[in-house]
Amino acid sequence: MFAFGPARGHRRPSLTPMIDVVFLLLVFFMLAARFGQDMTLPLVTGGAGAEWSGPPRLIEIAPDTLRLNGAPVGLAGLPVALDPLMTRPDEAVVLRPLPGASLQRLMDVTVALRAAGLTRLVVVE
Repeated sequence: MFAFGPARGHRRPSLTPMIDVVFLLLVFFMLAARFGQDMTLPLVTGGAGAEWSGPPRLIEIAPDTLRLNGAPVGLAGLPVALDPLMTRPDEAVVLRPLPGASLQRLMDVTVALRAAGLTRLVVVE
């Protein structure tokens, strides 16, 4: 019979490689999360608010339609439809997302209104 030497006892596995991998994954996800901020919008929250002036300007955002004061309007025609209701571009426009409307839909409307020069957008629930 062959004798290969005395048998060794069982060794405990080393945790060092696993800890290294966990720290590498932590660093990776911290850096990846940093690059996920594509666009931010400046928002003013809270405040007592001022008195409402002028005609109502309520935009209801549904999943597939937009309504300005109850009348259907398209996204491209929204700034044109708002023009007769406004005397200054810094007047408030109220945005109300309806149930089922996505956040992306709200952002599309917000971007379109900001591109038209409207600066005071109020989102209500």
